Amino acid sequence: MKRYRNGEIWDFEEEMQLLGNGFCDQREVILGLDGDTTCTVCVCMPLIPFADELPDPPPILSRAVAGCSNHNSVGESAARDALELVMADALSKAGSTRFCVQAVCLAVSGVNHPTDIERIMNWLRDIFPSHVQFFVQNDAVAALASGTMGKLHGCVLIAGTGTIAYGFTEDGRDARAAGAGPVLGDWGSGYGIAAQALTAAVRAYDGRGPYTALTPSILRKLDLSSPDELIGWTYSDPSWARIAALVPVVVTCAEGGDEVANKILRDAVQELASSVKAVVRRLQLCGEDGNDTFPLVMVGGVLEANKKWDIGREVINCICKDFPGVHPICPKVEPAIGAALLAWNLLARYSRQGTLRSETYSS
Repeated sequence: MKRYRNGEIWDFEEEMQLLGNGFCDQREVILGLDGDTTCTVCVCMPLIPFADELPDPPPILSRAVAGCSNHNSVGESAARDALELVMADALSKAGSTRFCVQAVCLAVSGVNHPTDIERIMNWLRDIFPSHVQFFVQNDAVAALASGTMGKLHGCVLIAGTGTIAYGFTEDGRDARAAGAGPVLGDWGSGYGIAAQALTAAVRAYDGRGPYTALTPSILRKLDLSSPDELIGWTYSDPSWARIAALVPVVVTCAEGGDEVANKILRDAVQELASSVKAVVRRLQLCGEDGNDTFPLVMVGGVLEANKKWDIGREVINCICKDFPGVHPICPKVEPAIGAALLAWNLLARYSRQGTLRSETYSS
């Protein structure tokens, strides 16, 4: 472990040592991180003895939040800063230090290639002592673990700012669909829905598309006076989360009977369902006859049932037509806790096998 360029954020550790054991919790801990294009969450969980059952809900010592950690969205430097800051904040709140950490499960969007994983692993080795185990993976894996108490089996569908479907078999095979970002078509995501709504508003204004209530509704939401201003608004800050924030406007217009908005949501349902179906078929999660039961963890604001136009319910209905054994799960804990539970399960497995090693899950 060497003093990193952001070493000052770890100064609290020296202060704890000076104050003595009464101010520093010496118990062993696990850090679980979930990072996406909106924010990064880190939880600090005590290392529960492997002979014990995991309590439900699991105990959490602290929780910290920082900015976006997707390097494709904000760049490598800003993503790294967000991750280091949120880990330091979580440990400080828990009264703990890096020397008490036994494992870090870091699950962030944008981790899609071995080079992404290796870069993050090298960076983590610079920050933490040599005994710490690292598990680096895509954020979809933590989301799956949040619905299965840290076990990797089944499929997860994330539909928030972005979208991805990710699945695992009990023997360790994995597959994914979508999750390629807005340029390559994360249709069905919050960004994809909102981008299509903005496009429909512009098309209606210049006569290339039908009238839609999306146009006045979006202008009202953004406090703009003319569709001409949508171009400037969009490109002044084309961040994914900023665009995706318009999804509630689309849902409201659809519930009001606007056909353009309804078509956008119906297309989103088909896209999300097709991503799950692709993963299920590749991994044969449904069994040879297509009727086996498998868990489908549903995560993300797009899938939340807070409107009459329930996107999540429609996605399940669409999947059930092909795979009646699908068992939808709405997680009781957030993905960052799922990451911590995954790390605990992997440490427990390695302990039983008498081996410890850092591991990655990413396609």
